[in-house]
Formats: sequence, structure tokens, C-alpha cells
Amino acid sequence: MSRYEGKPLLRILECYILSAIGELQSADRENLEALAPKLREVYGVQGDWHEVIAQVMQFPPNMDDELRDLWQRNQQLAAANKESLSAEDFAQMIVDATFGDSGE
Repeated sequence: MSRYEGKPLLRILECYILSAIGELQSADRENLEALAPKLREVYGVQGDWHEVIAQVMQFPPNMDDELRDLWQRNQQLAAANKESLSAEDFAQMIVDATFGDSGE
């Protein structure tokens, strides 16, 4: 079973994190920009895909700053332990820790 099967919001949340830390791939960004009208329709809020998700999830205004700080701290911890942490792994870790099995 795929990580995202039956959980369409899961990947969007990961992409939100990747975008906040400056690691979102252009293909994902293009897909999300194309999905923005549907997100606005479904959730009844205005904005680009990133703003829609922030509103729907009721993220605080400083969420992106918090994610960037957390990314930097986790990168430092990984380096101190002579490990590497990919942006994808970080995004999945944060989504799993914060939202558990959610993802609609």
C-alpha cells in the first residue's frame, strides 16, 4: 500500500513543508499550482495552494519560519551525528509526528 493511498492531503502537507524550507521540486510546485483552483473550491477559501493549506490547517502566521528553524536544527543534529537528513525525510517525519494518520 502506498503511503498516500486514501490520504490525499498527506502529500500536500509534505509539499507545504518542502516549500517552506525551500526544497519543493519544480514539478511538485507546478502540480500544486494547477491544483489550486480545486483546493479553493473544495475548501471555500482564497489564495494560492500554499495559502489555502495554511488556512485550512489553521497554521499560525509564522508557520513557515518555524518549519525553517526546525529544518535547520534537524540538519545540525544530523550532521553532529554524522548522518544526513533529506528534505523529503524531514517533511515526512514532521507530517507523521504532527498529523499522524490524518490526510483525509
